[in-house]
Amino acid sequence: MAPKPKPKPTVSSPSQPPPLIEDLFTSLNLHIQRSQFDQAVKVADQILQVAPSDEDAIRCKVVAMIKEDRIDDVLSVIQASHRLPVDLSFFKAYCLYRQNKLDESLESLKSQEGTSATMLLESQILYRLGKMDACIDIYQKLQKSKIDSLEINLVAGLVSAGRASDVQGMLDAMRVKATSNFELAYNTACSLIERSKYKDAEQLLLSARRVGQETLMEDNLADDDIEIELAPIAVQLVYVQQLLGNTPEAMEAYTGIINQNLADESSLAVAINNLVVLKGPKDISDSLRKLDRLIEKGNGAQRFQLSNGLESKLSPKQRETIYANCVLLLLHSNKMDQARELVAALPDMFADSVMPVLLQAAVLVRENKSGKAEEILGQFAEKFPDKAKVVLLARAQVAAAAGHPQIAAESLSEIADIQHLPATVATIVSLKERAGDIDGAEAVFDSAIQWWSNSMTEDNKRTVIMQEAASFKLKHGREKEAACLYEELVKSHKNLQALIGLVTTAARVDVDKAESYEKQLKPLLGLKGVDVESLERTSGAKHMQSDSHVEVTEAYEESKNKDKSKKKRKRKPRYPKGFDPANPGPPPDPERWLPKRERSSYRPKRKDKRAAQVRGSQGAVVREKHEATGTDTSANISNSKSDLATTSKVSSQSVAPSQSKPSSKSSKKKSRK
Repeated sequence: MAPKPKPKPTVSSPSQPPPLIEDLFTSLNLHIQRSQFDQAVKVADQILQVAPSDEDAIRCKVVAMIKEDRIDDVLSVIQASHRLPVDLSFFKAYCLYRQNKLDESLESLKSQEGTSATMLLESQILYRLGKMDACIDIYQKLQKSKIDSLEINLVAGLVSAGRASDVQGMLDAMRVKATSNFELAYNTACSLIERSKYKDAEQLLLSARRVGQETLMEDNLADDDIEIELAPIAVQLVYVQQLLGNTPEAMEAYTGIINQNLADESSLAVAINNLVVLKGPKDISDSLRKLDRLIEKGNGAQRFQLSNGLESKLSPKQRETIYANCVLLLLHSNKMDQARELVAALPDMFADSVMPVLLQAAVLVRENKSGKAEEILGQFAEKFPDKAKVVLLARAQVAAAAGHPQIAAESLSEIADIQHLPATVATIVSLKERAGDIDGAEAVFDSAIQWWSNSMTEDNKRTVIMQEAASFKLKHGREKEAACLYEELVKSHKNLQALIGLVTTAARVDVDKAESYEKQLKPLLGLKGVDVESLERTSGAKHMQSDSHVEVTEAYEESKNKDKSKKKRKRKPRYPKGFDPANPGPPPDPERWLPKRERSSYRPKRKDKRAAQVRGSQGAVVREKHEATGTDTSANISNSKSDLATTSKVSSQSVAPSQSKPSSKSSKKKSRK
């Protein structure tokens, strides 16, 4: 047996050497240039397997993951790399900014140097937080850095800060045209809207849409993508129509944008909110359904949040407006439980705003708890005096509507900016007068007069308030004080109305003063020859109708009667169709409208005499039967008469539960008589 051949020894292939780190970085750079960020992450992981603490590989991996919107994964990588000698605080701050954790993001930036990138991110965070003044300061510092499109963000900051009037001056200083790009044109148009220049804003928005279409078509974007990119401009154009008063056109345009669904989430949310505002309390259920698409229940401490990432895409003012409109719709639809739940969550969401406390007061008023609403509004005004103006105005309105005029007057008196204006003074005086506090109302007038006396403004309202104060004092029997006010007005302004008021008022308390000032009045024409003393001695003139007046009256009546007779005109009689008035034919029956039984030609039907014949066998005796029958018949007739009398008596008392009715023949005969 032949021996088995020995197996050939297998030659082990040598293990492939790992790629050089230089080649991996070359591949990483190639993937980044081609925007293949998922492959770039894989290559960065290979580099980190070879060199775990390589700073460039970690940074490239983090940036590639940010480009892929893997924000949570980026934060995990940063957390895992905290022991490495790599500073990733900037990337951490950016990721927290993307997650809308603005305070944490701002805290993470504190350790960074003031580079252009750091300052730009800080300005974006401050813009989201609503701190516009600080945001604008950073943008103005960055103007020297020559950052692309910096003017776009600067204009947006100025508009949000309420400084829309500074936009044009800033563009002129930077030598930039508003139509240089469609985003800048859009922001500049927003500044024109804030300045109530709606027609100019509309023209600039149309230019922005044209420039945007040209720019995006050069980038080879699809038509639907272009519509989505330009959706903010479309919504703002509709908003301008709304401000111009074209409500039906605006509602139709908003509905078209919502139904087409060719808009980004933020523009769609603005369109829905504006449409709900235009519809008002009409079709509340549909408006609530639309807003339910934007608001959803949150997790954790935040009980409510906006859907589709709108929390980070809308400004705090826009978010607050959406929640406020939702609460108002819930109140209109009488869904009090849902309104209370939403209002309870708003103070934590908008801690620096007065809107939550105003909505809470609205819910309490809707529940007929006006006293509680006045209490919480007063507490808020005491706690935040710098925000108390709107709250005190709301408290005054609630108190006045609830029949608490004293509280309403006190609320208005606490607003230092407006408490001395004529309209406010008149309102406070009226409220105090309604409450019976005449002395307090007089004190309000005195305080306002003193304030305007010390005021150095050109438009001084002291004269107006003094005249109203004098009228008020005169109305409530304080003639001396009213006369003093009128006299001061006459001496300082030589006012004719004040002079008349002084003479009429002083005539009650000081006749000599009244006569002295009466001489300053111009004499009336035609009264020089009138003897006043002789007129006072007469018993008075009697009204007598002269003969001439009677003649004039009679002549007027005759002419009036003639006019009336002239106005009457004869109309031709209207005949039936086919009737010839020349040959009318036989006259119609004069009894044609009478019932047949009342006409002269009426003849009642004869009774059948055969019914009275007696049937029987031959030879039967008939006389006795007839006598008996006649007796029975008379009894039946008497009974029937008594029944009729009873029936008529009952019917006259209007009681008819069960009446004995006579026979049909007798009733018919009775009705015909």
